[in-house]
Amino acid sequence: MIQRLMRIPGVGLLTATALVATVGHIHAFRRARRFASWLGLTPREWSSGGSRHLGAITKQGDVYLRCLLTHGARAVLLMAARAARAGRPLTRLQQWAQTVQRARGHNKATIAVANKLARIIWAVWTRDVEFTATPVRAVAA
Repeated sequence: MIQRLMRIPGVGLLTATALVATVGHIHAFRRARRFASWLGLTPREWSSGGSRHLGAITKQGDVYLRCLLTHGARAVLLMAARAARAGRPLTRLQQWAQTVQRARGHNKATIAVANKLARIIWAVWTRDVEFTATPVRAVAA
């Protein structure tokens, strides 16, 4: 499982082993959002009537795992910026990360990418599949 998790961008040996050791039984989380919430990477929510407000991340869960995923998310953003500067094609994850970074800024994009990495980790782990980085097709002008 560690080798499979390491194929995800932003997840290295340290992150993969820490996840496997800390989480143990991933099937305890029925949904990817619950796993991300357990890590403290989902926004705090308060609602009243028809209005829904989302705040900062909850920071519940394991601080070390959240820190590792945040550093991995920074690596994804950095590699996306380097690939864009070099004119190399971006993956769908990198393109999404850059879109969020332009819209929300670097720090919010980092947490958003960490949240997405947690959900990707959950999917790879529970479905027992390989992660494949899908390149974005070039749009014809």
